[in-house]
Amino acid sequence: MSIRNLDDLLAEGVSGRRVLVRADLNVPLDKQTGEITDDGRIRAVLPTLSALVSAGAKVVVCSHLGRPKGAPDPQFSLRPVAGRLGELLDAPVHFAEDTVGDSARSTVDALADGQVALLENLRFNKGETSKDDAERGAFADQLAAFGDAYVDDAFGAVHRKHASVYDVPARLPHVAGRLVLREVEVLSKLTGQPERPYVVVLGGSKVSDKLAVIEALLPTVDRLLIGGGMCFTFLKAQGHEVGTSLLEKEMVETCRNILERSEGKIMLPVDVVAATAFSPDADHDVFRADGIPSHRIGLDIGPETVAGFAAALSQAKTIFWNGPMGVFEMAPFAAGTRGVAEAITKADAFSVVGGGDSAAAVRALGLDESSFGHISTGGGASLEYLEGKTLPGIAALEK
Repeated sequence: MSIRNLDDLLAEGVSGRRVLVRADLNVPLDKQTGEITDDGRIRAVLPTLSALVSAGAKVVVCSHLGRPKGAPDPQFSLRPVAGRLGELLDAPVHFAEDTVGDSARSTVDALADGQVALLENLRFNKGETSKDDAERGAFADQLAAFGDAYVDDAFGAVHRKHASVYDVPARLPHVAGRLVLREVEVLSKLTGQPERPYVVVLGGSKVSDKLAVIEALLPTVDRLLIGGGMCFTFLKAQGHEVGTSLLEKEMVETCRNILERSEGKIMLPVDVVAATAFSPDADHDVFRADGIPSHRIGLDIGPETVAGFAAALSQAKTIFWNGPMGVFEMAPFAAGTRGVAEAITKADAFSVVGGGDSAAAVRALGLDESSFGHISTGGGASLEYLEGKTLPGIAALEK
């Protein structure tokens, strides 16, 4: 990867300089209390921020949170994140009430060496996500004015052609942060010459979301294990009844074609946990994958499937996992995700958890994060990297 990194910037000296850091602080918030329910993404950027603070930089952090419609929206404010970031850094984080307005300017201007400011949500500004180059560029000009150098440590956003990710690097000396560098190094192992057997586990709800990565991975993997809601479209393609389970009817023929071309690499569930309703309190039982009752909804893979997947994973030397095996947020339907995750930790393999819901599941289920080789912060970005797509944020850093 022909990208300068944080160590290059630190070697030049950053004391007294303003460094604009694009972080991915898009953390989940409790809808009732507004409290952060998973601070994993905040923790992920700490190595980069701590290094800059220790070196005496004036650190200006920017991020998005949620999907506001290009205007301020209190439910998507980064204020709770500023508080948590300050706790983790053990130093106050100065919060700007806007992104590029008067509050942002005065907050940045007041920074002393080694202090940190967090700007309000980037997506409160239409220019951040605009498809119009001029509108996006104008916003990038305003952001770039806050920095003498730029660090991208937001791997979860590098697949977006957004102002803070794509346009700002063209306006400032730029480097990759610790997190982005690590993510690309890890994922390049999977796209290069992974140690074999190479086993991939894919879950999540929709085949359509994972179709491109399935097509990209099929020629290179030794086994592809498919669970989650997406498995039911594959089971339908095999001619099985799937009841009221999640089904993409328009993808059935595509799945049938994939199975025909898979050369036996794909493993599908042989049993599922199916309930009478989408509810943690609904009656549920284990059924054979070819015997799901017409009035039942499949919400998890079954124990025999977990055992089969675990056996395949135990032989692996390289593992990539993206997507839960069931509705892990509901206790009765968490066993499949837990079983597969635990099997990955027991395997004598280099394992990568592909961000998104998989990373959330690891933390929600109380699993030891250090028992995985790497937990990505970017689900969509990691998938697009494995698909072989050009990621705008990475391309911008390479220039």
